[in-house]
Amino acid sequence: MLKDELPKIVTKELPGPKSAAIIKKRASVVPNAIRCIYPCVLDKAAGAMIQDPDGNLFLDWVGGVGVLNVGHTHPALVEAVKAQAERYFHGMFNIVTHEGYVELAEKLGVRVPVKGNHNKVMFANSGAEADENAVKVAKAYTGRPNIIVMSGAFHGRTLLTMAMTSKKAYAAGQGPLPGGVFRAEFPYLYRTPVGMPCEKAIDYYVGKLKTVFEECAQADTIAAIVIEPIQGEGGFIPAPIEYVKAVRKICDENGIMLIADEVQSGFARSGKLFASEYWKEAGCAPDILATAKSIAGGVPLAAVVARDEVFDSVPAGIIGGTYGGNALACAAGLKVLEVIDKEKLVERANEIGRKIVARFTEWKEKYECVGDVRGLGAMIGVEFVKDKTSKEPDAALVSSIIKYAANHGLLMENAGTYNNVIRFLAPLVITDEQLEAGLKIYEEAIIACSK
Repeated sequence: MLKDELPKIVTKELPGPKSAAIIKKRASVVPNAIRCIYPCVLDKAAGAMIQDPDGNLFLDWVGGVGVLNVGHTHPALVEAVKAQAERYFHGMFNIVTHEGYVELAEKLGVRVPVKGNHNKVMFANSGAEADENAVKVAKAYTGRPNIIVMSGAFHGRTLLTMAMTSKKAYAAGQGPLPGGVFRAEFPYLYRTPVGMPCEKAIDYYVGKLKTVFEECAQADTIAAIVIEPIQGEGGFIPAPIEYVKAVRKICDENGIMLIADEVQSGFARSGKLFASEYWKEAGCAPDILATAKSIAGGVPLAAVVARDEVFDSVPAGIIGGTYGGNALACAAGLKVLEVIDKEKLVERANEIGRKIVARFTEWKEKYECVGDVRGLGAMIGVEFVKDKTSKEPDAALVSSIIKYAANHGLLMENAGTYNNVIRFLAPLVITDEQLEAGLKIYEEAIIACSK
């Protein structure tokens, strides 16, 4: 079965002839801005494996960029979507009530670790929509116009989320962007100022946040502070718990909402169902949580969760949308939660994480180019540098490693402010044999490309 196969390239070159024809046609009909560097065309997929039209087998460590925690075409999801499709595809939730939306909202509401005794849930279509709606909710509740986001953050490509996203390559030529979005320095502990003792770092970054109140907008004008528990595009950098505790205290003292962007880190990836569970255990749960990606196993869906009083402060008409909580997506979302529990994917994420961190840490000791290994659960990043002393980012090496790996049947993706991090986002249903095969190709790529 495809889900149990190992990577194997059978054509003399990649892409193979059938795939090359499709990629050529893609170039003629799809905008160049929607670029793709991979020689891979999907024909079939299952678990952590992709088969192209030429019969090449690729091991997928990108997973739709965090969408496929339960794997490609999980049989339970396929059946759930088929069964729903036979009943109805869609009914706008502002017009008709459908049980899937209500049931999924109920199940998520009790499992998402936000601050409060009872939660409500709204659905949207994408991570950017979830983030934007989370900000709307915070502004409605607080009556304030401004937000604070972090350096290294990625929140989307809508007009507001382009302003929220740190890397402005994602917003080239799109200005003017919305105002009222201010930025604090995220605690990127691998790159603290030279000479700063580790014990001083958190105080330093908390101080940088407080500076925003002085230099950009007073605290009583801030509706929310938005943080990714693990920065995704920023380089798989976990937010240190001591920093989050300090931010939670600042929010409580100033009437500010704390928003957790769990678009990429949610649904078992971090070794918890949501990475914010680590926050809640430390007494610093967020007020609002936005999530998407793996929520429905590849069917477009996103969610925003907050306690009743926060959500019910929003005036009618401010939130909602035509496709939010589509019936097929909700059917898939309900089944994703069931699969995560039944197949113990939270535990599997931790097991995978232990294995890959051990191997990556070995590489850190062995190879001068491996500068840092970090993350939570099975959401692990490896940062590549020109040498360990200077920590100079090596984006060119990362590009070469990714290209080498793809041509040997392993799909990986970069990340990071400097494009010098390779992220691990393999489906959590990956077999041990596939994991080992991928690690072998990955290390071979490091050796071949760092000579």
